[in-house]
Amino acid sequence: MAKAKTAADGDVVTIKKYANRRLYDTERSCYITLDDLGAMVRDGRDFRVVDAKSGEDITHNVLTQIIMDTETRGETLLPVNFLRQLIGMYGDKMQSMVPQYLEASMATFRKNQQDVRAALEGALGSNPLAELTRRNLEMFQQATSAFMPGAGGGRAKDAEIEALKAEIAELRAELAKKK
Repeated sequence: MAKAKTAADGDVVTIKKYANRRLYDTERSCYITLDDLGAMVRDGRDFRVVDAKSGEDITHNVLTQIIMDTETRGETLLPVNFLRQLIGMYGDKMQSMVPQYLEASMATFRKNQQDVRAALEGALGSNPLAELTRRNLEMFQQATSAFMPGAGGGRAKDAEIEALKAEIAELRAELAKKK
């Protein structure tokens, strides 16, 4: 089975957008939808969308439309305050710096996300939930043994308890003598 081409492979698929709003994938020679383009993004496929009549690159507009459609369906990712701040940046003197900043921030977020996933998979093996459950149970048992003598078991704890009982008995005997 052939490996799917990604943006890293250097192949950019050209998508033509016609006046009737239809999108045509020139690589596969078929019409596609915005949902198909969203899937291509998630799969790491690099594409550019051009207006079929003028040849103008309209990739930015189409990607924005994909976000709008997804957000409209209730799959909200962008918080309202973020959107307000983003809109507020239009026309600002620092506007030209925002795209580079957002790209760098997203790249850092993606790297951290991959690092966390790798750490969880490496540290926890193939079943991370089972390992987390085991660790939580161990911590619970340690906490329980600290507050409930004998709950943790073990001969050292039992010996310590016996020593404390003996000491209490001695103190009671001394108090009884003083009365």
